Amino acid sequence: MKKQIIRSILVGGGISIVGAGALAVPAVFALPSASTNTTVNAVIAPTISINSSGTVNLAITPTSSGSATSASDTVSVSTNDSAGYALTISSSSGTTTLVNGGNSIAASANTFASPGTLLNNTWGWRIDGAGTFGAGPTSAQTNAASLSGTWAAMPANTSPATVKTTATTATNDTTTVWYGAMADTTKPSGTYAGTVTYTATGN
Repeated sequence: MKKQIIRSILVGGGISIVGAGALAVPAVFALPSASTNTTVNAVIAPTISINSSGTVNLAITPTSSGSATSASDTVSVSTNDSAGYALTISSSSGTTTLVNGGNSIAASANTFASPGTLLNNTWGWRIDGAGTFGAGPTSAQTNAASLSGTWAAMPANTSPATVKTTATTATNDTTTVWYGAMADTTKPSGTYAGTVTYTATGN
């Protein structure tokens, strides 16, 4: 009886031939896998910009009984804030008078909450449709005996008045602000000046 000769020959990737032609194949395993998700957020910050005419000139030729002039300023706001913006107005300081050296034109005694007729030797502002000013429309007047519409004193910078609130984005959204002053011949000639601050804040 012949003895069986057993030989092992390595072939390629580990397949062996055993004995008289027997073929042994190593076990094949599926490659393991795992997955996860990542959320990509593009966070766009809100931005806002505001512009105004810069200067409003009220040219008055006074009379003994008083002469009044009004003119407008245009405030423009742009924002990508999806909740809109709020617009406020105030004096740039605690002083609400128009000053010319040692002389001044006083702010109106009326308020934003309770506007009224603009009286002699005072100045004020209004925005059609804001607060209780009324709808208008207001138009420019020059050296009139009195100004149409109701007017208010400019609030101090410590208590600005909110004159407009929006609820969505805006592109060059405009607000017309009217200014008026009345003076008689007791006021010395010259330029009586004050600075107004408009502030737009995203909601």
